[in-house]
Amino acid sequence: MTLNEYLADRKAVDLARLIGAHPVLLSQWRSGVRPVPIERCTAIEVATERAVCRWDLRPDDWFRIWPELIGAEGAPAVPSPEPAERATT
Repeated sequence: MTLNEYLADRKAVDLARLIGAHPVLLSQWRSGVRPVPIERCTAIEVATERAVCRWDLRPDDWFRIWPELIGAEGAPAVPSPEPAERATT
C-alpha cells in the first residue's frame, strides 16, 4: 500500500507524530514531491503495522537498500537488470 493510500482515511499528523517527522515533510513524501528518506522507511513500516512496507516507500531501489527483504512474504519481484549497452568502437 502506498503512503498516500494509507493516509486516505487517517490523519497524517498522527503518523508524523509517531515517527517524529514534521507533517509538512510527511505531506511531501505522500505526494511524491520528495522521496521518503531511507532512514525514515523502517519507522513508517513499524508505525503503520506493515500496512506500508519499505518496498512500497522505495519501489525503485528497496532491493538494493534492504537485500534481506528479497523473497520475503509480500515482497514484489525484483526487476531484471537492464542489459548494459554495448560500447561501439
